[in-house]
Amino acid sequence: MNLQILNVLPLARFSKFTQWIFLGMITYLVYRVIDWMHLPAALLLGPMIAGILMMSFDSSIRLPKMTMSISQAIIGCMVGNSLTPEIVAMFLDQWFIFLGFGLMTLLLSILLGWSIGQLGILKGTTAIWGLLPGAASTMVSLAEEFGADPRLVAFMQYLRVFIVTIAAALVARFWGHVPFTLDHHVSWFEPFHWNAFAVTLTIVALSLTAMLVPKFSGGIIILAIGIAAMVHLGGFSKIEIPYWLSALAFAMVGWSVGLRFTKEVLRAAAQALPQAVISILILILFCGGLAVILTSYLGIDPLSAYLATSPGGMDSVAIIAASTKVDLAFVLTLQLARFLVTLVIGPGLSKKIASISRKR
Repeated sequence: MNLQILNVLPLARFSKFTQWIFLGMITYLVYRVIDWMHLPAALLLGPMIAGILMMSFDSSIRLPKMTMSISQAIIGCMVGNSLTPEIVAMFLDQWFIFLGFGLMTLLLSILLGWSIGQLGILKGTTAIWGLLPGAASTMVSLAEEFGADPRLVAFMQYLRVFIVTIAAALVARFWGHVPFTLDHHVSWFEPFHWNAFAVTLTIVALSLTAMLVPKFSGGIIILAIGIAAMVHLGGFSKIEIPYWLSALAFAMVGWSVGLRFTKEVLRAAAQALPQAVISILILILFCGGLAVILTSYLGIDPLSAYLATSPGGMDSVAIIAASTKVDLAFVLTLQLARFLVTLVIGPGLSKKIASISRKR
């Protein structure tokens, strides 16, 4: 892969303010194209692709970590606010199914990564850490300790999120028959109740206290979901998230992923790109097989089952699910269960397998 063509327009020559203007313009153009194609989650995909394009031309802008944290808190409020007593009852009644499928996805990811490492497709234990679903920052930080290239692990993690998000959006559009009117003629600045909005901002602020426990990856979104669910289900207050705020949160998530595809990461991953893509596609097929099981034995509609087992980030899947006509309760419950399973036992199990692989 020749990266010399990316030096045609080095954006680093421009001021950061100008680069942010460029990012905004490219984001809007890509968003309009994706929206014209009637793909769901255009507010996520547009910023993500725009960020990758900016980094391809050596942009020097970066998002502060706080913006991603705030976005996760906002999305956590959205997820918590969408929970209902029926969802809670569903989880309590079928918790073994949700946790079981989450565990199967985790084990399949580790097994696939271990197999790729044994075949010598990727060096060391890179594939194990690169394919683990969720908790990307934790996997990157632990990777180097076990003989993996942290740059390549970061590339695989964010490439996985990107490919899975694109695949889920395409499946939702063409398999789920998303209506052409979706996300059109939206009102960006509808009136909202200030009291409910103040409650939302309070939950966001409280969720950010999870940063005080730096080793608790994903703590912000989990805490936001928990607080929002208690407030909502307990009937203490309504939670209101204006459309412009949710759009901004989606954009921050998309930019955060896209702007991590630096030229250094691309150079480190250039030779392993085909193997990385094939590995991610295999993981998607594995999870698709789990979706078939859910459809066949539990009667879940195919699109809901696919999104529920999709191995992307929980925030991106939640955005796509909210943009389509699926069983949102089931999708979010299974995604949350897998997310928690990955956070609780994923790093430890990956450490064990990586240690065995390194010794062998």
